[in-house]
Amino acid sequence: MNKLLQNPKVKKLLYFLGGLSILFLLFNYLLMPWFVYSAEVQVPKVVNLQQEEAIRVLDEAGLDAIIGDTTFIETGFAKNAIILQKPHAGEFVKKGRRIFLVLSGGEPTTVVPSIQGKSITNARFALERVGLKIGEIMEVSSDNPKDIIIAQQFIAGVKLKKGTFINVSVSTGQVEGEIEIPNLIGKSLTEAERILNESFLKVGKINYQPSFDLLPNTVKDQYPSPGSWLNQGDAVDLFITKNVETKEEITTREE
Repeated sequence: MNKLLQNPKVKKLLYFLGGLSILFLLFNYLLMPWFVYSAEVQVPKVVNLQQEEAIRVLDEAGLDAIIGDTTFIETGFAKNAIILQKPHAGEFVKKGRRIFLVLSGGEPTTVVPSIQGKSITNARFALERVGLKIGEIMEVSSDNPKDIIIAQQFIAGVKLKKGTFINVSVSTGQVEGEIEIPNLIGKSLTEAERILNESFLKVGKINYQPSFDLLPNTVKDQYPSPGSWLNQGDAVDLFITKNVETKEEITTREE
């Protein structure tokens, strides 16, 4: 055995194996733990940062930012802000680790429907179906039927944030005037004009109609009807009789 150990080749082999073992132990217990520890970094917080800023922060930390998804949320995050990161901030990971990020698409939007011509109840249902709400209701006199929406704050087709209130104008119908319309039926056209002038009203359209019972140029009917109310300067349409052949003449001609 001693002779074998005295052999130069054996000695060289033993020295080589011994040195290799020492290197292995040094690498395994000293170098490797140091290498593994030094390669880990703490994940920085990038939630609430804008996309470009978050990517820059992760890049400076030696990490790889990956945009995984974009989602719409009601409140709390601006558009293109990071709303979620994995791994989470504060965790220790190896350098070069991928950090998956979820972006905010901003608050959800919806398309404004047309609610003109609808009642308040129907308009409210139409708006709520797309995530909008009825706002201030302004009453306006108009020729449209009462309680019908005649104008809306935002035109149909516009995109708004869900939850937005839309103000509307609602018709109260025609407003009665301050002047009561006199009864002109049976009056002559000249007298009707005089009466209207004295009431600060005027003659509107004159419609001539045949009549066998009334003299020509007599008011047979009127619109608006007597007792209605108008404002100063408004017009009253008159239905006036005109000359016609007598009943006997028409009967003789037909025979």
